[in-house]
Amino acid sequence: MNEASQWQLLIVSLPSNSTTLRVRMWRALKALGCAPLRDGAYLLPYLPALEEQLRGLADEVVRENGTAWLVAVHARSDQEEAGYRSLFDRRAEHEAWGRSLAAIAAALAAMKPPDIQRNLRKLRRDHEALLAIDYFPNDAGAQAGAAWREFVRAAALRLSPGEPQARDESVAQRDAAAYRGRTWATRRRLWVDRVASAWLIRRFIDGDARFLWLDAPADCPAHAVGFDFDGAEFTHAGPRVTFEVLAAAFGLDQDPGLKRLGAMVRALDVGEGFVPEAGGFEAVLAGARRRLADDDALLAEIGAVLDSLHAYFSNDPTSTEEAP
Repeated sequence: MNEASQWQLLIVSLPSNSTTLRVRMWRALKALGCAPLRDGAYLLPYLPALEEQLRGLADEVVRENGTAWLVAVHARSDQEEAGYRSLFDRRAEHEAWGRSLAAIAAALAAMKPPDIQRNLRKLRRDHEALLAIDYFPNDAGAQAGAAWREFVRAAALRLSPGEPQARDESVAQRDAAAYRGRTWATRRRLWVDRVASAWLIRRFIDGDARFLWLDAPADCPAHAVGFDFDGAEFTHAGPRVTFEVLAAAFGLDQDPGLKRLGAMVRALDVGEGFVPEAGGFEAVLAGARRRLADDDALLAEIGAVLDSLHAYFSNDPTSTEEAP
């Protein structure tokens, strides 16, 4: 028999007079992606974070005068192991999500920006929720991820014409002293990568940076340092978005907080990876853009948000882990 996964089984008996608890439990177990073996018995792969959440649910049931047991389970054969895993096959969910994405993509050209952003948020929220419970990924998840990245690129082009295409090249190291007190230029109406990159520049690279917000990349003056547009000195390179390119170029890419911020920007900008905080940041940025027409004011407001996220990521125990 091949080495098997570990499993955990939550068995609960809920008090019959607590409808509220029943609804809370159903929602929580669904969000965790539990496989119901029968009424009151729920299976999950063993992961410490999942065990902690299941224990929390079990404690809640006991506090409400129900009964709960959390037990370890081991498959006795390869066939039994395969049977357990089959309960967590998310192929149908990925395909259903993919059909929703395809329908929205087909209508993308006729959508107004607020509708594009609303659909982006919903699709991202649903996609991330599905990824969080896809414990045994297969080709269906990979295909859905590829479709999602393509949709994000198409939506970005509609929301922000002139979005840069990645250059297939390495990132050269730069002397920070040569970039102090400079004028930096990018496209106006800042969005995720541009606002995060501008924050990074002023916070870590050039504290006296002045910014020009361009109507078009062709308007970039020769003396300015361009970023996040085709032909700019700093733009997408390989899998890296502009924020990550700047961090790598100036030796900042080992800062754990900046690494997590870079993963968040990449998830939002090109649809690559999963960072739980990404959706919240996107919502805050979208709201700020609606309120603030001036990009300097937008950078000041979102810069404070990025300061807080950087502090959080720098001290979060997961901040040193690679993003998936």
